[in-house]
Amino acid sequence: MITLSRTDTSVIGRWWWTVDRWTMAALALLAGIGAMLILAASPAVAERIGTDHFHFVRRQFVFLPPAMLVIFAVSLLPPRQIRRLAAVGFLGAMLLMAATLMLGQEIKGATRWVSLAGITIQPSEFIKPTFAVVAAWMFTEQRLGNGVPGNAISLGLYLLVAALLLLQPDVGMTLVVSAVWFVEFFLAGLPLVWVLLGMVTGLGGLVAAYFTFSHVASRIDRFLDPSAGDSYQVTTALHAFHSGGLLGRGPGEGRVKAVLPDAHTDFIMAVAGEEFGLILCLLVVGLFAFIVLRGFARMLAEENLFVLLATSGLLVQFGLQAIINLASTLHLMPTKGMTLPFISYGGSSMLALALGMGMVLALTRKRYGREGWS
Repeated sequence: MITLSRTDTSVIGRWWWTVDRWTMAALALLAGIGAMLILAASPAVAERIGTDHFHFVRRQFVFLPPAMLVIFAVSLLPPRQIRRLAAVGFLGAMLLMAATLMLGQEIKGATRWVSLAGITIQPSEFIKPTFAVVAAWMFTEQRLGNGVPGNAISLGLYLLVAALLLLQPDVGMTLVVSAVWFVEFFLAGLPLVWVLLGMVTGLGGLVAAYFTFSHVASRIDRFLDPSAGDSYQVTTALHAFHSGGLLGRGPGEGRVKAVLPDAHTDFIMAVAGEEFGLILCLLVVGLFAFIVLRGFARMLAEENLFVLLATSGLLVQFGLQAIINLASTLHLMPTKGMTLPFISYGGSSMLALALGMGMVLALTRKRYGREGWS
């Protein structure tokens, strides 16, 4: 058995004694629950669309080990390397997003996916974690007073990202990116008048999206008045939660996965609620809350502005994505096709989330003075 002592000065030894092992354990448990739910939900979906019974299971399990490896590898990096990785990743994701608009596949009225070497990826998923770090970097440069117009650069990059997302169109992801950017700007010292202006602009953007994008208007109308359109998936999901009760019907005994089109993606928690009951659902919610709150708790004593901003942005993105998925499933907000982190089916989403949480683990490692920055 290999043991690591506190005097071990190797890369792995220093990593083990400085990384947040509780957050790592929570992420591993989330991934394990996700694997179990994919096994429960996806075979029925695959059978319904006429493909191999374990089609989605195999594809998800192909991405799971690389995702865990990404978390580990990225968590080894010092903050300076995290900035460089984010900058390179952001540039690559932006180029792929632009290429997607010209060469991508249109699915359900949106052009968000592009095929590379036979693998279909969604570049916008990788924009979320990389942009959060790049924006934090620019805000920090502005505060340091080195002559770098960080705020202006960050604003320009945000407008470019938002424009590319709206051209796909993906209003939901635009809102997530906007929230992350605004939170980081606020923490970096955004004047109160700009906070109020940002809130008014955000509300104006939502109104504009309602009148500009027909699918946004349809979802909001169905949320406000279920009789105004097809609310089959939400209604079916709510029935599944009611059927599951406290302890669930039992593994494999659920019925909702056989009739719910997105049972393995956007509505996977409906499968969890029906087969495993309220207990598992509360465990999943508790894990998300634990990861986000523990990350913010570790930032309370953080003195480096870049680490504070980048970690806060990544945690807001992670938590907001989970809230949107869960609230949509429970009919607490208009439906939005957004995966539940490490639970829902989706290779691009899993790898992008692994990149983001690897960055969180790297940035929240214990550091002493300038140790580990280069």
